[in-house]
Amino acid sequence: MRQETVIEKRDVHPEAEAPPLEREQVAEEGEVDLIELARLFLREKKIILRFVAVSVVLTAAVVYLVMKPIYTAEALFLPPQNTPGSSVAQMAGQIGPLGALGALGGLKSPGELYVGILGSRTVADSLIKKFDLQKVYKSKTLSDSANRLKKRTVFTVSKTSSLVKISVEDHDPKRAADLANGYLDALYEQNGRLALTEASQRRLFFEEQLEREKNGLANAEVDMKKTQEQTGLIMPTGQAQVEIEEMAQIRAQISSREVELAAFRQGATDQNPQVVRLQMQITGLQQQLQKLQSDPSQRQAGNIQLPTAKVPEFELEYIRKQRELRYHETLFEMVAKQYEAARLDESRDAPLLQIIDRAVVPDHKSGLPRSLIVFAGGLLGGFIGIVWVILKYFAMNLMRDPANAAKLEELRQAASLER
Repeated sequence: MRQETVIEKRDVHPEAEAPPLEREQVAEEGEVDLIELARLFLREKKIILRFVAVSVVLTAAVVYLVMKPIYTAEALFLPPQNTPGSSVAQMAGQIGPLGALGALGGLKSPGELYVGILGSRTVADSLIKKFDLQKVYKSKTLSDSANRLKKRTVFTVSKTSSLVKISVEDHDPKRAADLANGYLDALYEQNGRLALTEASQRRLFFEEQLEREKNGLANAEVDMKKTQEQTGLIMPTGQAQVEIEEMAQIRAQISSREVELAAFRQGATDQNPQVVRLQMQITGLQQQLQKLQSDPSQRQAGNIQLPTAKVPEFELEYIRKQRELRYHETLFEMVAKQYEAARLDESRDAPLLQIIDRAVVPDHKSGLPRSLIVFAGGLLGGFIGIVWVILKYFAMNLMRDPANAAKLEELRQAASLER
């Protein structure tokens, strides 16, 4: 009987006697069974589909109810080209070593220079105030609004055509177009304000001098009117009148030479021939003016010009005011001529921006389609569901082993706060 029992045990296959847990362990030690995984996914397909459905619903709710559509407006312009003899080339030559340093730093085209101006804080602040972006973006500070605007704006320089494209994103299509065109307007303003050429620097200098002399001439006219009302004099004649005109002419010439000298000193040294010539002219005119204002004892015989000390009190006051008025009139005319000449030079050398396309209101939404985003959300939900099923499967297998179950129970008790 014992022998028959042994023979029967030998005929039984080992795997048939092994419990299901051991068979699964044997399978796990080998390669991954794709058929077994497919059976697992089909058996737990309801759980996976639930994850997909929940992800699709949540993604659709966020996309269609929370997320606002985004529109992109684009503007295109051509910056001044860096050709020989152009204003941009002259500007690069004027800055000297700084121009070489800029080339080493990556400034390869004039377009990058204007992109830098577009991205400046001055341009951003002007757009924020113009379109009230601080209220639109619901930001507390001006810097936060500037950062939001910077994230929604892209400047691109074409390497082949040198065209610069301005792209602005916004939830409002009209505001997106207005912001893109606002960048063009701000660039025009900055281009006119910045002194990029020598002619622009001269124009700005003479413009300040002209404005100052305009105010001085207005004050001199008011003082002249008050003097006429107080003294009753209208127009003195004779030798005093000749002296007034000559002294006014000399003072105006001195001031004109001084203004011209200051303009040359912005870009030249004291050893420059033109600077030396102007200094000599100013010195000679000052000596001539000093002789006209000197006492009678210092005048030569036969000089018909009268000293101002001999003019009666009322007439002296009138002469001084009239001399001051004519001085400002003459100086105003001289500075105005120099200002007009500088403007003509600037118009010939000014870097002109050529607008290719102004931004129009976009009629299509930008970014990924909403349906594609919802589909991606469904795929993500399916992936999470598959991972959940796999983890659940391995956890169940782990719990079937008494040794692993005991270790997990010990771990749970050790992690528990209760003792």
